[in-house]
Amino acid sequence: MENSSSEETANTSYDYYYFDYEVCDKTNLARFESIAVPLVFSFVVLFSLVGNILVLVFLSRSWHSQMYWLLCNLAISDLIFTAGLPFWSCQFIWSWTFGDVMCKGVSFVFSVGFYSSIVILMMISFWHFLCFFYVSIPLLPKYREASTFLPWVISIALAVPALFQSSVVSHPDDPNTLYCVYNSSEAILAATYQQNSLFVVAFLLIGFCNLIIFKKLNPRETFDDVRKYRSLRLIACIVMVFFIGWAPYNIMIFLKSLGYFINCDMSVNLDYAFCVGIMLAYSHCCLNPVLYAFNDVKFQYNLRKILQFSSNRRSHQQCSRSGSSGVNTLQQNSTD
Repeated sequence: MENSSSEETANTSYDYYYFDYEVCDKTNLARFESIAVPLVFSFVVLFSLVGNILVLVFLSRSWHSQMYWLLCNLAISDLIFTAGLPFWSCQFIWSWTFGDVMCKGVSFVFSVGFYSSIVILMMISFWHFLCFFYVSIPLLPKYREASTFLPWVISIALAVPALFQSSVVSHPDDPNTLYCVYNSSEAILAATYQQNSLFVVAFLLIGFCNLIIFKKLNPRETFDDVRKYRSLRLIACIVMVFFIGWAPYNIMIFLKSLGYFINCDMSVNLDYAFCVGIMLAYSHCCLNPVLYAFNDVKFQYNLRKILQFSSNRRSHQQCSRSGSSGVNTLQQNSTD
């Protein structure tokens, strides 16, 4: 009974990657995943670490601003999410080799990063909504306090099932091939519908808040309105990138949860689409710093200062080398 349950889980887990493996030949799919996914994740990890650390360094100086404080929390969320990518890359290449305890821990931390990014985006949009229409009401200080810890409380609560329901499962055709997955089909479905539900709620709330703001905003009236417009443009870009990245992923996991894809070609094509969707969705954590670089004045200013300092230092080093080489030449000529 335990073996049959394990086989059922292996056939439908790690986001259904090896669904119907014994029926359909997915050797090419597995080869594609083992090459493309780790390669993409490697670049994502590199750019996410550099970009989000710069965001924390630049924007943390404006901690008194609630918007920048929320953006710093979003950068922390992206870094937490990024921490799980090297482990999933290793799983794609060598299967899971880190043990059951690490499986539970990585799944939990990764889920916290995923859920917190959605909740923080909802907080950012709702904060913008309040600032545009109810800036003088006494609710704002209370919201400022709540938005500091509430996203993390909600995210940790949503991620708890990943801690208890993730485990190492062997592939039914190869006991030496291990995967860190949810340990039952029911847990997979519950996680799928939880992600889908939160995504839909975020879509409705964020869409409503930004739509109302865009309708009311006139950026040509005063400097303050223009500043609000620039801030709103940054938030709109972040939200747009998030939904473009995560919408295909959520659609794919929902379709896979239906379990109606008994045609082999359809199953393989869906898995290819899902693999591309995962790479697109998981890449979102490195894109927010790029948006700051193009839309946020403070981020541009600090980045320009660092680049200028680096350029001046490089020029100074080159001058020092040229000067020292010239002195050595003169000394050598005088000796001769």
